[in-house]
Amino acid sequence: MAASEGLERLKRHACFGGVQEVHRHRSAVLGCAMEFALYLPPQASQGPVPLVTYLSGLTCTWENATTKAGAQRYAAEHGLALLFPDTSPRGLDLPGEHERYDFGSGAGFYIDATADPWAANYRMFSYVTEELPALVGGAFPLDMARQGIMGHSMGGHGALVCAFRHPDRYRSVSAFSPIVAPSQVPWGRNAFTGYLGPDETAWAAWDATALAASTGWRKPVLVDQGTGDEFLAGQLRPELLEAACAGSGIPLTVRRQDGYDHSYYFIASFMGDHLAHHAAALRG
Repeated sequence: MAASEGLERLKRHACFGGVQEVHRHRSAVLGCAMEFALYLPPQASQGPVPLVTYLSGLTCTWENATTKAGAQRYAAEHGLALLFPDTSPRGLDLPGEHERYDFGSGAGFYIDATADPWAANYRMFSYVTEELPALVGGAFPLDMARQGIMGHSMGGHGALVCAFRHPDRYRSVSAFSPIVAPSQVPWGRNAFTGYLGPDETAWAAWDATALAASTGWRKPVLVDQGTGDEFLAGQLRPELLEAACAGSGIPLTVRRQDGYDHSYYFIASFMGDHLAHHAAALRG
C-alpha cells in the first residue's frame, strides 16, 4: 500500500482533559482528500493509549458522532483514544454518486468495491482497517496492539465485518442498530449490487451474518437495538445475527432497549456501556 501524504490539522479543542482534533490527509487508497476526527484522552500525555474506531452511518461524516454521541467523557475516564473516519470517499463526483442517500457519497458501506466505476476509489474497508490506522498509529501516542471497533447502522455493519474479518487485529467490537445482514435487506442489496455487482456469492464476504459461520472471532460482541427504531423490521433484523452467532459459538449479547429509536439520542444513552465494554477488553 502506498503511504498517505502528511496530516493537516483543521481543528483542536480541549475536551474532558484531553484534546479533540480534526485532520485532513490525502488518501492513497481512496484517491482523494479525506478528513477524520481523533480524540486523545488525558492519559495520552503519559504514553500510548488503546484506540477505538467508531464507524458512522448513512449520510454521516466524522462530525455526527464526534459532536452528538457523548463519547469523549467516557473515553477520558477509561483512557481510550477515539477515531472517527468519514463514511465514503469525498470530492470525486462520479456519475450517480450523489443521487441517493443510501449509495455513493456518504454511503461507502465499509467494503472494497469491485464493480466499475466504484472499484478504483470506494475501498473504505482497506481505508479504515489499513491505511488510516497506519497513519494515526505513526503520528499519535496510540497502542495499535490494543484496538477495538464500533459503529452505528451502516457503521455497525462495518464494525462487525471488520472484526469478523480481522479477529487478530481487534480485541473488541460493539454496535448500535447494525445492519447485520445486508445481503437480505434493501439498504444492503442496493449497495452491494452497485459496489460488488449482481453475483450474490461475492456478497457473503461483506455480510456479518454470513461471516459468522467462518470467522475465528470468539470474543464478546455487544449490540444495542432500540425497539422503537423505524428501520428495525425492514433493514436491521438483529434476530438473524443472533441465530448465526448462536450456531457458530460467538458470544453475542443483543440488548433490546424499549422505546429507543435510530437517533443519536439512543446512541448517547448507552455510549457509556459500550466504551466500558471496550475498555474491559483493551486493558493490559
